[in-house]
Amino acid sequence: MAVISQGILFEAKGIKYLKNKGGSYIRFKTFIIAVLLLIVLFASCAEKAYVPEGFIHINQVIPDVVYDIRYSGHNNFVGARIDGYNAPMAILTVEAAAALKDVSEEVDSKGYNLKIFDGYRPQKAVDHFIRWAEDAEDIQMKPWYYPNIDKKDLFRNGYIAKKSAHSRGSTIDLTLVYKNTGTELDMGSSYDFLDPISAHDSTLVSTEQAANRKILKEAMENHGFRSYYKEWWHYTLVNEPYPDTYFNFDVE
Repeated sequence: MAVISQGILFEAKGIKYLKNKGGSYIRFKTFIIAVLLLIVLFASCAEKAYVPEGFIHINQVIPDVVYDIRYSGHNNFVGARIDGYNAPMAILTVEAAAALKDVSEEVDSKGYNLKIFDGYRPQKAVDHFIRWAEDAEDIQMKPWYYPNIDKKDLFRNGYIAKKSAHSRGSTIDLTLVYKNTGTELDMGSSYDFLDPISAHDSTLVSTEQAANRKILKEAMENHGFRSYYKEWWHYTLVNEPYPDTYFNFDVE
């Protein structure tokens, strides 16, 4: 027999029980599980990520959304974790998230889920892109992300800018996946493939690939988003709440 805090631990027929001061009994295993759950709950509350008023994590609005946040890791055109991305999470303004939920419901009825690559992007992340773009020697990710474009031309061609609509909080990079398999629809080029083939009107994609892009584009436009002609994955809420403000809080 052992004393645990205010209770007495004993074993009967191979099962450990805890008897508290009130005289009631509880299986020791159940007691331990409850304690662990409380620890996890308190830790979760203590570590809840900061999001300023007017913003929300997308998965709080769309629980079945799929995340592939490239900038929180090394699989991106820079080849390194991007400044300001402390976790593989996606954030939007409340207005953009609400509109995206409507998009999610529309594509869900057609057998698809949304897969998010990026949402709100801190200005410090954009600054990181600029520093990288100015380093002509760093081309480690060129074969995968911009094989047909000279790095020095990324600014001129509109793939990188000193200010990004993402920093205003109502721009999203995304694609569609099949609900039953989680496989991405074939869009003709991968996310962040900086190349003319990624443009909406590209003639380099197949009929099927163009049709897949159209499914996403129509769903986004049906719910208040506009596309960016150079990137099939990039959409901005037309009536964005902060059209002139570029935020800089971290993604976490």
